[in-house]
Amino acid sequence: MTLALRIRRLPHADGLPLPAYASEGAAGLDLVAAVPADAPLTLAPGERVLVPTGLAMALPAGHEGQVRPRSGLASRSGVTVLNSPGTVDEDYRGEVKVLLVNLGREAVEIARGDRIAQLVVAPVTKVTIIETGTLPESLRGEGGFGSTGR
Repeated sequence: MTLALRIRRLPHADGLPLPAYASEGAAGLDLVAAVPADAPLTLAPGERVLVPTGLAMALPAGHEGQVRPRSGLASRSGVTVLNSPGTVDEDYRGEVKVLLVNLGREAVEIARGDRIAQLVVAPVTKVTIIETGTLPESLRGEGGFGSTGR
């Protein structure tokens, strides 16, 4: 089943490609930077920046957009998505921006059209909240970080 993702290109994204799957088996759509051609962003080590994509979208009902890092960008330069995965709610209609952080040792330039992240469209499960005084027992119980092994 194929769902429709409606996208509105904002003026500063003119000439840039729409999100696309890089291969037939890809799970994520590539998002590109919509920064001015004459003003690339320089991301110093430890610095974070909100990068515009120049896109607004209407996700299918019952779905979210998960903004995730690109593995190549992370492995080559240490640049990743800071709040990964970032969530785009189905009712959000503003510009999608990507919060990048440079965890590498050298400055990285983000130029117009660079692939900076990927968008995975995923179903959302809604739950009903039930307040209770007790929870069902489990084998793990209240064991926290590291409680299931190294």
